[in-house]
Amino acid sequence: MYEKKPWLKFYDTHVPEHIDYPKTTMYNALVNSANLHPDSIAYDFMGNESTYQQLIKQIDQCAQALASLGLQKGDRMTIAMPTTPQGVICFYAINKIGAIASMIHPLSPPKQIEFFLNLSKSSFVLTIDSVYNNFEHLIDKTGLKALVLVHMNPDMKIIPSNPKVHWWKDIINKTYPQIPTSQMNPDEMAVILYSGGTTGVPKGIMLSNYNFIAEGTQVATWMNLSDGDSALAILPIFHGFGLGVCVNAIFMGGGKTILVPSFTPDQVADLIDTKKPTLIFGVPTLYEALSRNLKFQKTNLNFLKAAFCGADTLPRTTKEKFEKICRENGSKVQLREGYGLTEAVTGICAMPLGEYREGSIGIPFPDMMMKVVEINTEIETPIGQEGELCIHGPAVMLGYLDKPEETTKTLRTHKDGKIWLHTGDIATMDKDGFFYFKIRLKRMIKSSGFNVYPAQVEDVLYKHPDVLEACVIGVPDEKQVQMVKAYVVLKDLNKQGTEMKENLIKFCQQNLLKWSCPREIEFSTHLPKTLVGKIDYKKLEEQEAAKIKKP
Repeated sequence: MYEKKPWLKFYDTHVPEHIDYPKTTMYNALVNSANLHPDSIAYDFMGNESTYQQLIKQIDQCAQALASLGLQKGDRMTIAMPTTPQGVICFYAINKIGAIASMIHPLSPPKQIEFFLNLSKSSFVLTIDSVYNNFEHLIDKTGLKALVLVHMNPDMKIIPSNPKVHWWKDIINKTYPQIPTSQMNPDEMAVILYSGGTTGVPKGIMLSNYNFIAEGTQVATWMNLSDGDSALAILPIFHGFGLGVCVNAIFMGGGKTILVPSFTPDQVADLIDTKKPTLIFGVPTLYEALSRNLKFQKTNLNFLKAAFCGADTLPRTTKEKFEKICRENGSKVQLREGYGLTEAVTGICAMPLGEYREGSIGIPFPDMMMKVVEINTEIETPIGQEGELCIHGPAVMLGYLDKPEETTKTLRTHKDGKIWLHTGDIATMDKDGFFYFKIRLKRMIKSSGFNVYPAQVEDVLYKHPDVLEACVIGVPDEKQVQMVKAYVVLKDLNKQGTEMKENLIKFCQQNLLKWSCPREIEFSTHLPKTLVGKIDYKKLEEQEAAKIKKP
């Protein structure tokens, strides 16, 4: 079925079946955008704007500075930065040199930093001064040659002098000899991103220039991006969504990225009001927080062209609240779901702008192919039947860093001769080629022999008027193998109690099959979040496991 690409007839008129991607580096692709749009604004950071022409000069200067410190083609450099110009500039400067960028969270704890530095074999690091203490003791325990610090904390105590420690403001303002642009093979590893670690230890995901250029060009084409468009870069640059869509894809289309170093609903509401972005990309918790924000509820939104949600299942109540606010403030935007994973940079599938289907993650971008197969096989499932989602196309990763066995399990050559990425996600496809995400394969709960999908149960709980947040997990049970348990945050914490628990369970029973209903509900004041703002169900599972281990 997938070979027929039934989704093609739903492509918007400006979207082709195939795109001719330049076989070059990300730096060269950005130079091409700068040649086309030299005076257009490339980024806006807290009111400080830079044109594309100025951005290339900043990248060239950074590349010369890094080369003078000893960074060479093939070296690895870790960027542990919030979403700031320095992080973006350094990313493309590393690429110009022909080195490899490893992207991690700036607030990672020291042990995790050490793990990432050793795994990536990073010899250089860029980070902010306020987390220097997390790196200080690693300078001599890892292969670090240089630690570059960006001054962002005015209250920071004096950092001891060290020949390996350099300040961004010092190195970026010196004069250096010009360095040539690397003739890096576009198919070589250029970036290392990391899996969320939901299957255990985080894995390094090897991505090439070609992966980023293909994915970025696909998104830019899908959105029909131009230099008149702008997007809020709320998602962090250590995450594929933030780096691949909010920065690189916007640059591929010649648009403006509005860099947001940290998220607060008030701050983002102000930015939307003052900067008037045509595009918003985010995760469900971002849209939920915005929809509850009084400033956002009163903001004129007639400039908004599209809003996309990814990285987690979008509760229907969140979608409806956001769209209602948009309608009341001059925008007909529908909050559309897309789909992606770091193993393919990020988004590779989305709802076309001219179509909408309830609950669908959309259709594949140009040159990306998707199919649903029976679990642990290559056999395609019938229309509408659940199976594992597989992906093929130019955005698919090179593999997992130093993990050949994991790579072989995930990237498999099928009988059609194509290499398919087995995502570990359960999905279905309808007759028109629209895909519907169900759940992560490993997150499925087996209760009394039946498959229970936490996202489906959570969706029902979110429809209850008293529920603010919900997360459903499976806990061991003698009779059912696994029992369905829900963690719930109420809008009014005073309503917590036995009566409300019974109320919620009864509500679920009215909307779900018996074995899908929670047997237990635990109230909380807040739910743990991952680094990109998703509800961290793994942490809740770990908490339950710890309870069982206690005597």
